[in-house]
Amino acid sequence: MKKLLLASVAALAAGPALAQEEITIGVILGFTGPIESLTPAMATGAEMAMQEVTESGGLLGGATVVPVRADSTCTDSAAATAAAERLITADGIKGIMGADCSGVTGAVLANVAVPNGMVMISPSATSPALTDAEDEGLFFRTAPSDARQGEVLAQVLMDKEIEEVAVTYTNNDYGKGFADAFEAAFEEKGGTITLSSSHEDGKADYTAEVGALASAGGEALVVLGYVDQGGAGIIQAALDTGAFDMFALGDGMIGDSLTENFGSDIEGTVGTAPGSDNEGGAIFAEMASAAGIDGTSVYAGESYDAAALKLLAMQAAGSAEPGDYAEHIMDIANAPGEPILPGQLGMALEMIAAGEDVNYEGATGVELIEPGEAAGSYTEFVVQDGALSIVGYR
Repeated sequence: MKKLLLASVAALAAGPALAQEEITIGVILGFTGPIESLTPAMATGAEMAMQEVTESGGLLGGATVVPVRADSTCTDSAAATAAAERLITADGIKGIMGADCSGVTGAVLANVAVPNGMVMISPSATSPALTDAEDEGLFFRTAPSDARQGEVLAQVLMDKEIEEVAVTYTNNDYGKGFADAFEAAFEEKGGTITLSSSHEDGKADYTAEVGALASAGGEALVVLGYVDQGGAGIIQAALDTGAFDMFALGDGMIGDSLTENFGSDIEGTVGTAPGSDNEGGAIFAEMASAAGIDGTSVYAGESYDAAALKLLAMQAAGSAEPGDYAEHIMDIANAPGEPILPGQLGMALEMIAAGEDVNYEGATGVELIEPGEAAGSYTEFVVQDGALSIVGYR
């Protein structure tokens, strides 16, 4: 049960004397690299929550929230670690919204966040391995683990009576973890994996990889990669050679550039990405449109939620210090309490200051389970008439 500490409430009641002029939050995402087409909407989504809180004037007596962006590259752990260190030493951040891809997220967590006692909330790092990471209670994620997505994608294919597939995955923590989860679930449901093989990002040609997959056979090719990198190259090679015309895709492949590049050539392709059919999603989509982004873009809502959770937890702690507010994140994200949707962050800040419980649901129906990750539901996509269409939720 949620219990706001009397000391926190008393500190909040003290008002402006506690206010900080600025609270800086790091936004670490792959602004370059294999998912660079997804990150603008993710960054803007997070910054929308920060702006909403600032404009409310209700955080810790009137603090201003300032985002500072840094490039994770998605794939270069050394670069991501260096970027995170700069945010702490040069910018004095009080929290990290990010990182994005699982490998760099794990590196930043182990090498920067834990040694510096810094809270991280990732909107998109989905590797099952992160569930068991040594995080000292500092790491959370608003996107569910791929252990769950593997099961969902397997069921989507079985429901379409596709029972024999080849699998290719990007050769990193995200790809390998996702592939393992998918393959176990698909075979448990009676499906057959003809071949499972990794691919490297950054290659100019994937004909050899696709040739091996085609030789093994299968009714569809499952691509667990990145839409702006090797995953797109795999699809292109498969289309060029006629090896496959049916694809099943994970969340890293779901983005506007997919249909911009391939359109009706991949008609009927199916895919999954975190998402739910909830009231907050529709509200966020409208708010995002006003901010100039597509609110249905993959992980944009999760990014808004990651930033919002962090700021509401600060209010509950009566402090912007990571060591103070980390323990409040799980309480803010779960019942009991007044449900909080996008656009209601100012109201939530007022309620917390008054000692009332809130249940942050946000843009994606947030519910966090131990050890601090989203319980999660998924959007099912199909390419219809050359465009990505949402056909259901699981």
